[in-house]
Amino acid sequence: MHRRMSVFPFFIAILTAGCGLAQTAATRIVHQDEFSVVGIEARTTGENEISGEGVIGDLWQKFYQDHVAEKVPNRADRSVYAMYTSYSRDRMGAYTVVIGVKVTDKSPPPPGFVLKTIPAGRYAVLTSEKGPGASVIPTAWEKLWALEDKDELGGKRAYKTDFEVYDEHNTNPANQQADLYVGLKEEIKK
Repeated sequence: MHRRMSVFPFFIAILTAGCGLAQTAATRIVHQDEFSVVGIEARTTGENEISGEGVIGDLWQKFYQDHVAEKVPNRADRSVYAMYTSYSRDRMGAYTVVIGVKVTDKSPPPPGFVLKTIPAGRYAVLTSEKGPGASVIPTAWEKLWALEDKDELGGKRAYKTDFEVYDEHNTNPANQQADLYVGLKEEIKK
């Protein structure tokens, strides 16, 4: 399947199992257990993605053109994951994007691929609307950013790891839906 995305939709600078702990108007808060993803990566910035100078659209295209998912051994499920990690500061700074699949273990990845771990922790989760990926995914991120800016996300963003999950039924770019997971700082117990 070929997919050409505009860059802003996947300045999703940013991201399946879990149990609900709390909920805001637009999100639910879950505890996510650690898991690993194998895929391809690129480094970019929020500024570049918004200005049209980003790399995420091309990374998605490469993921599908090169059939990355089919080349990953020990695949845990049929979903596709977009991971955002190694933030230099916040959503507008530099970060690393990994597009790949969840794996069952931490075996060395095939040449040209990377193995990254999504850490256990608290995540705010928002499910996008269903529709063209180039519009529904950025709209969902804008909702999350608005909640973050108003301190209504359900906690402070950790800016460690965020990710999106596209289950096996949501791979058509013209009719997509994704769960967006935003990592939150751990609450300090008193």
